[in-house]
Parts: sequence; C-alpha cells; structure tokens
Amino acid sequence: MTKLLIGNLNEVDIKGSRKLRVGDTEIALFRLSSGEVLAVENRCPHKGGLLSEGMVCGSKVHCPLHDWRIELHTGEVQAPDTGHVTTYEVEVDHATGSLYLTI
Repeated sequence: MTKLLIGNLNEVDIKGSRKLRVGDTEIALFRLSSGEVLAVENRCPHKGGLLSEGMVCGSKVHCPLHDWRIELHTGEVQAPDTGHVTTYEVEVDHATGSLYLTI
C-alpha cells in the first residue's frame, strides 16, 4: 500500500467534494458535515455517473444520474439497488491540514 499526499483539508468544503486522478482511477473525495473526509471511486456501478457530482446526505452520496445511494464508509449501494464501489482510506494530519490517501 502507498500513502499519497493529495492536498489540504481547506481545499474541500464541508458537504463538498473534490475529484482527483491516481493512475487510471478517478477518485471522489467528500468532506461530511461532521468534518470526516472519505474517498470512493468516482463512478456509480449502475451507469457510471460521477459520484463527485452527487448530493451527500449524512454519509451517503446520491448518484446524480439515477439517485442510487452509496454508503461512503463501505462503498455499498443501498437497497433496493445492489452493487459496490471501491473505498480508499483517507488520513488527515490535523496539525497541518494535509490529506493523505492510501492506495
């Protein structure tokens, strides 16, 4: 596993998102209202909608194409739909605000 410096906490608004590319993979980074930062593959398993453009409610993101709900902690699509997206560990250095992504 590799830990990458991907930016600073102040670059992601609360209840906002940011997308980044690591190799061939686009990743969506979300900052929840609690301040927690989570990362998932930026692609809904249904029709490939960009999750970074979806609305976040609690710890779930709603795909902007067909409103599939995906739990950001686990990557699991919520019933009645099924599927999964890859999640990534994010570490926040609270002293500096640096964000690290583990891949």
